[in-house]
Amino acid sequence: QVQLVESGGDLVQPGGSLRLSCTASGFRVDYYVIGWFRKAPGKEREGVSCISSVDSSSTYVVDSVKGRFTVSTDKSKNTVFLQMRNLKPEDTAVYYCATDLVPGSTCPPLREYNVWGQGTQVTVSS
Repeated sequence: QVQLVESGGDLVQPGGSLRLSCTASGFRVDYYVIGWFRKAPGKEREGVSCISSVDSSSTYVVDSVKGRFTVSTDKSKNTVFLQMRNLKPEDTAVYYCATDLVPGSTCPPLREYNVWGQGTQVTVSS
């Protein structure tokens, strides 16, 4: 069974850091593009970043996270991480990871992702 499970969400103060994990089962995370998304209250789900299965390069879709968020893969744990630094209240959202089960080097459109995790809540507040 193909599955993604996120973890690591928490309540953190502005300026703090969190590392989210996305652990896969039923497939290898380094075989396919893995994307990170978030959905804030009252807003549409938006893509945050994705990591390539070709060369493990990462793309950051949202300008506001560039320089603060980093995506990486640990093949031994079959897990993709989203390291978030200097968190801001506007980063508050449920964060999801997903895959389209297609090898690639660029972030596919949201509609093409067909395996999603259950999400993990990140709240940035003082």
